[in-house]
Amino acid sequence: MQHLLYQPLLLNGNKYLQQKWDKASYEMHLRKVKSAKPTIDTTAPKTYRHLDLKMKKQKFQEQSMSKIQRENNMLLEKISHIMSTTGRIDNRNDYENKSLCREMQQQELLRITKDNQLILLRLTQCQPHYSIKDWHEDWLKTIKLMESIARYPRRVRDNARPVMKSSNTETEEKDSLHAEQSSHSSITHNGKRGV
Repeated sequence: MQHLLYQPLLLNGNKYLQQKWDKASYEMHLRKVKSAKPTIDTTAPKTYRHLDLKMKKQKFQEQSMSKIQRENNMLLEKISHIMSTTGRIDNRNDYENKSLCREMQQQELLRITKDNQLILLRLTQCQPHYSIKDWHEDWLKTIKLMESIARYPRRVRDNARPVMKSSNTETEEKDSLHAEQSSHSSITHNGKRGV
């Protein structure tokens, strides 16, 4: 009675047979879907041994490692030799500087030294153009003018610098100083009497 329940899509005479054929075609469809192969290849690419290993790079690494190991062994031997003995000095340099124009350079150096000596001789032998005596007289005149213009005596105002004076001006200054002191003392005595 199962065939009565089945409703086929197309019209036909026997529903039972139609159901059997439809079931068989559906199962065949499922088998095809399961066994279907993809049109796009999604598998991992094929690996090549020579690209993976890179033998040339390994060879270079082995060569560099062997070179480093050889240098380390040599250094270790040298260090052990130095530690076992007193060692030796090999820092001598027997190289001589060679110059193509050494003679010309020496001649030029001699010429320059001679010129310098001549210039020094001329400088030491030349006479001065200025007279120190005239400078000193001008300075004394300047000092005299400054004292005549100044409001206060120069020795009171400027104690740090000694003033060069002639003997006449010193005696005149002493006399004027004594006169000022005597007049000042008389004023003070008069003021005391008045009090």
